[in-house]
Amino acid sequence: MSEGGGEEYSIGIDLGGTKVEAALLDGEGKLVSDLRYQTQADKGAENIVSELLNAVETLQTEAGVSASAVGVGVAGQVNLTGEVLSAPNLPFKNTRLQERLASKTGLPVIVTNDVRAATFGEWWFGAGKGVDDLVVMFVGTGVGGGVVSGGRLLVGCNNMAGELGHITLVANGRKCRCPNYGCIEAYAGGWAIAERAQEAVRDSPREGRALKSIAGTVDEITAATVSQAYKEGNLLANKIVDKTARYLAAGVVGIVNTFNPCMLILGGGVIEGLNHMIPIVEDTVKKQALRPSLEDLQIVKAGLGGKAGVVGAAAFAKEKSRGVE
Repeated sequence: MSEGGGEEYSIGIDLGGTKVEAALLDGEGKLVSDLRYQTQADKGAENIVSELLNAVETLQTEAGVSASAVGVGVAGQVNLTGEVLSAPNLPFKNTRLQERLASKTGLPVIVTNDVRAATFGEWWFGAGKGVDDLVVMFVGTGVGGGVVSGGRLLVGCNNMAGELGHITLVANGRKCRCPNYGCIEAYAGGWAIAERAQEAVRDSPREGRALKSIAGTVDEITAATVSQAYKEGNLLANKIVDKTARYLAAGVVGIVNTFNPCMLILGGGVIEGLNHMIPIVEDTVKKQALRPSLEDLQIVKAGLGGKAGVVGAAAFAKEKSRGVE
């Protein structure tokens, strides 16, 4: 394969429980080729690894160039050596994914948490480009994030920094999917919005008629159902969205006070579907955060959309392979 006339390419992979997105990027973070396929987690870890290797080969072959590094963002907990300790929707437990992919591809491979990869993408090529102190918060099915302080991505003692969704919002509050109660995710995550909406419809069947009609049954109501009903002007959906935004804002106030970022970037599927929440979050933060923390703060929507994961994984791998953090 060609080396691309001196251009340095890298591959980014966003490995989720239901889908995999992979892309070959140039040195400016632009997609040269990409692909997407179903994860098929039920077929086991070996099949996933095989498919990842196939994706790496396919991307290079289609573009006719060689990559200098491969980055993989995994929806799970990953330590400093790229070992996937656990992943709720993937058949990985203490899996040395980084080591295995590197040995098979012969390339430098970096495996990290998917949200950390997306944070790196927004920092280097998205809404946070050129900002050295920022927090990225992705609100999707779950809630995750990343923190850049003084031009360095925070990783923590065991590479677990950035679990912003598991900051306690309400003591002894709603049960989270982690061992804790009252986490931000338990109020603002997509699964939690669905739970709260289902409860609201059961409590007020008349008010919830529109949501039930959209979903088919109460048990099938999701965050997307709430988003659709909200856009159609449904009163109950409006209440749910407003409450969700205020829960999220309360968590953001603490994050702003703790990290004093110049920029807070909000992204993820829930934000994409309900970006009306951003002004509510911004208004609450301006009213309730410490005054000095607000002086240079900007609250913005993520710039890379659904591509943040692959862009960030590729950029992260390339910089780490060079020894740059």
